[in-house]
Order: sequence, then C-alpha cells, then structure tokens
Amino acid sequence: MTPDGSRQRLIAVRTGLLRLHKYLMDCEKALYERDVARITSTGQYLDLVLNDPWFAWLHELSKFIVTMDEALDFGEALTPEDSERLVAKARALVSPSEEGAGFARKYFDIMQRDAGAVLAHRDMMRVFGEVA
Repeated sequence: MTPDGSRQRLIAVRTGLLRLHKYLMDCEKALYERDVARITSTGQYLDLVLNDPWFAWLHELSKFIVTMDEALDFGEALTPEDSERLVAKARALVSPSEEGAGFARKYFDIMQRDAGAVLAHRDMMRVFGEVA
C-alpha cells in the first residue's frame, strides 16, 4: 500500500470513529439528563465530558482519535505498517466485551440497551470492511 493509500485508509477509519464517538456521546448525554440532571450549557457539558465519571469510559476512544490525528499530521512519515497497526488497534478498541473492562464493557452495555448503538457499531464495522 502506498503512503497515500495508508493515509486515506486512516482518514476513513478516523471518520468512522468520530461518527461512532458522537453517537455514543449523544447517547450518554441523554442518559445523564434522564438519570442525573439536565445539562444547561455547552460549558457544563464539556466539563462533564472531561471530568465526570459518567463520561470517563469514553476517554479511551477520544484519546485514540487524537492518536490517529497525530499520526495523520505527520503526513509523509506515515507508513503502511503504521496504518495497519492503527487500524488493528481501532478494531480492537471497538470490540464490545461482556467480560471486559473499561471501554469494552461499557460499549457492550450501551449496545444492550440502545439499538442505535448497534447500528452505529454496524456502520463502523462496514468502514473496517471497506478499508481491509
């Protein structure tokens, strides 16, 4: 795979992860507002996302997206091996696990209660299939 092909592959996976991340954030926000308290401002929401344990499980996905952004910022230094490694990590990250911990377990839980999360996961799996 050419460096341009590696870059395009990572861009596609990053875009898919951003869509998944947005869906999960929106879902957690709605649950927080239902179960805890209404979020009254963007600043309050940002503070909750960064500091409240309710949203902490999403930090792993957020950090991985930043890692992909940093890899893409290096441009020509991105090798096919770098691309393969990052895609494999992304695939492993978005693997829900009933027996897992952290993101994998919470991801499993959200997929059990929200059909939209299942559809968002399906869409991410399609992205992986397209870049394989």
